[in-house]
Amino acid sequence: MRHDEVRMSAFKGFQGSETFTAIPDTLFRELIQIISGEGELKVVLHALWRTAHIDTPQHSLTWQDFASAPLGLSPEQVKAGLAEAIEHRILLVVGLGNDSRYFLNSPQGRAAAEALRAKGPTAAEVTSSLPLERPTVFRLYEENIGPLTPLVADALKDAEETYPASWLPEAIELAVRNNKRSWSYCEAILKRWKEEGRGQKQNRRDDQATRQRDTEEKIRKFIRG
Repeated sequence: MRHDEVRMSAFKGFQGSETFTAIPDTLFRELIQIISGEGELKVVLHALWRTAHIDTPQHSLTWQDFASAPLGLSPEQVKAGLAEAIEHRILLVVGLGNDSRYFLNSPQGRAAAEALRAKGPTAAEVTSSLPLERPTVFRLYEENIGPLTPLVADALKDAEETYPASWLPEAIELAVRNNKRSWSYCEAILKRWKEEGRGQKQNRRDDQATRQRDTEEKIRKFIRG
């Protein structure tokens, strides 16, 4: 490979607006000694990333999820990596061939795999599980407040269910304007708006200001008259 080809393929560095996926510490403490090759490592890392972004009860993957991923592996290498991950019990598999479903060997993955074994795969369960695009509020938070940790992501999801959709972007904007870039500050704004009534307090202030101006104008007219 020529030197210019190496430079073109070099990593340009992480960006400030990066999203994040939680990686279990077990990968570094234990699995790093068990994983036997590049194919298995890439398959396992891809499985960790994909299952973290799947919003379905099964939290499982199909063969196509791995085959279509930009892993830098041939189909044969993907199959070999999957076989090694299954042999090492890092991944669990239910079904045969292209209809197989792959689960992480986690409490949630084990429960989902057992449930699928008990009832058998259906057509709905063997569809591809593409990762969902992050909702706008997630990206808005990352771009303006900071990295999106699992705890913050859960808090944002809860907030989306609790407050009107327009409140979250407005709270984030207000936090940036006040140079208070933290979720706790955004959450305090949302709670205050809910307790006081969003917009009602400002409306009262506007009404008071209007009444004050009307009073002052009446006084000026009285003096002139």
